[in-house]
Amino acid sequence: MTRLAVVTGGGTGIGRATAGMLAGEGYDVIIVGRRPEVLADAVKWIGPQASAVTADAADPAQIPAVVDAVAGRTVDVLVNNAGAFVSGDESTLDGVAARWRANLDSNVLTAVLMTTALLPLLRRPGGKIILTSSIAAQRGGGGPYSAAKAALHGYVLDLATKLGAEGITANVISPGYITDSEFFDGRMTPEGHASRVNASLVKRAGEPSEIAEAVRWLTGPGGGFVTGQIINVNGGTVLGR
Repeated sequence: MTRLAVVTGGGTGIGRATAGMLAGEGYDVIIVGRRPEVLADAVKWIGPQASAVTADAADPAQIPAVVDAVAGRTVDVLVNNAGAFVSGDESTLDGVAARWRANLDSNVLTAVLMTTALLPLLRRPGGKIILTSSIAAQRGGGGPYSAAKAALHGYVLDLATKLGAEGITANVISPGYITDSEFFDGRMTPEGHASRVNASLVKRAGEPSEIAEAVRWLTGPGGGFVTGQIINVNGGTVLGR
């Protein structure tokens, strides 16, 4: 039977590139996201091996729709890519609490709920869990977003420890500055772009396909002995951690 991958946040950017790569490797791919029109465009771009589930992965009531789409099949790869930088008014304690909860929901709870729901269906041995973090987790600068992404690092260490004996690997990919995504959503200025490019050792931005290539390695035959790791793909902007 054809292998199956589930990719959250699969409608744009890194998620779409990753889903397209996996489809090219012969996987059936289920992409998950909140916007049906974006998912429909991504399915057309990925091809006939892709299908979509409209669901907010931070909402426990919507996760069963993804489980239903899996339809009892074995999940070979789970890529928890959903996440966002959530801004907000922090002039009051209520505002601080709301912004922090929103970032934790978007970046941490999405991964925790989806992994928990699909864990019984993951291939044993051979299942792969991959979480998308951010350079912000390792150098700060993003407030609650940085903290939320850093929380994924501790979570993946727990997953790797608990699931290793079952032949399931769990790793984090931590991207640097990546263009062609919706992450900055109009917030990026020419000056901001230039400063991020200049901060990298290779003096350029990354592309979603380069994160997908890291996923290809982790999910392929060469990645089976890699687990509990933070894989940095950042052009040398942050070194060795």
